[in-house]
Amino acid sequence: MRDPDNMLAQQGRSPEFLSSANIEAVQTEYEVLHLMRQCAGHFGFSHFMVARFPANDQQRFAERLLVSNWPAELVRKYDAMSLFHVSRLAVDTGMTKLPVQGDSALMAPADWENAQAGEAIALAESHGLSASTAFLLHSTTADPYLMVFSGTRAPLTRPELAELHFAALQLFECLEKTFVAVTAGREKLSSREVECLRWAAAGKSSDEIAIILGISVYTVSSYFKSATRKLQAVNRMQAIAIALRLRLI
Repeated sequence: MRDPDNMLAQQGRSPEFLSSANIEAVQTEYEVLHLMRQCAGHFGFSHFMVARFPANDQQRFAERLLVSNWPAELVRKYDAMSLFHVSRLAVDTGMTKLPVQGDSALMAPADWENAQAGEAIALAESHGLSASTAFLLHSTTADPYLMVFSGTRAPLTRPELAELHFAALQLFECLEKTFVAVTAGREKLSSREVECLRWAAAGKSSDEIAIILGISVYTVSSYFKSATRKLQAVNRMQAIAIALRLRLI
């Protein structure tokens, strides 16, 4: 058992893996992912994720994810439910500057009359997300993000919560550094490429985008291919997610 007095004495002190040297060395999202995995393990969590805060239902959950070790099946099924923007996770963290702790019901709609509440809770528990601690964090440009650690451990004590909160701020600063590095290393998108990505993020198909912009479907496809290459993405969905994160659309 961790000594409460010793923990209070160490409150505000970074865990060893978040040393100044480690933080300064971070250049890529993969390195942030590695630090977050260490942080989760340090506090007894199995899962973690960072996502853009859901202001509405325009973007899918998967497109908002930045860094995560959630299983692909969990992401896919939760995405299909379209609950992220109305979940207790989003609603509760959006109403406070303090950390939010809760059980698997955090994944469910804040409106308990929603028929999908039970399904969301069962999905979370089936993947070991029976307890979560979430933080609402803001970038230097005031954009809101959610950082969540989940697992099966008991709720954090007050000293543990303070320690994790400080670690979350350090991790998010590392992640924001990668935004700047990525932006500098990517080619500038054309206005047409931006338009295509923006309409795709709004849920429009290539055929619909072609009609809206008055161009052929083949041309729309060409714009997506060039935008995907410039953003160093592997597919259209990832290109949209990167463009959203970089505030290009």
